[in-house]
Amino acid sequence: MKCLLQRVTQASATVAGEVVGEIDGGLLVLVGVEPQDTKQTVTRMAERLLRYRVFSDAEGKMNLNVAQADGAILLVSQFTLAADTVSGNRPGFSTAASPEQASALCDALAETLSKGDVWVETGRFGADMQVALVNDGPVTFLLEV
Repeated sequence: MKCLLQRVTQASATVAGEVVGEIDGGLLVLVGVEPQDTKQTVTRMAERLLRYRVFSDAEGKMNLNVAQADGAILLVSQFTLAADTVSGNRPGFSTAASPEQASALCDALAETLSKGDVWVETGRFGADMQVALVNDGPVTFLLEV
């Protein structure tokens, strides 16, 4: 599982003109699920996302996690993160999980995160989404489990 997390002051996911998920500040997390991912992968990734310190403390150091910063999480499935880009001029997607597996694990990740001390919004799995964000910093990290 790969998660591209971006510290944002605002983010939203829109499908056919309807906002399906929106946060004012926190983390936009794009999720790529791979075939070897399991519920244990989800648990480990959720722990990392909830504990990852990317928000500034009073001294301006990245010492606060999303809950400590009173932020929220917008979770958006993005199968292209799991693409094979090693060679050629076109990505391959044989390294991405099946839609059924990816949907189940994205749902599990959202559910696990919502048990933490943070508000969680989601995009719509498999939909053609327009994702808007204001990257704060910019601060962007790729987490892999």
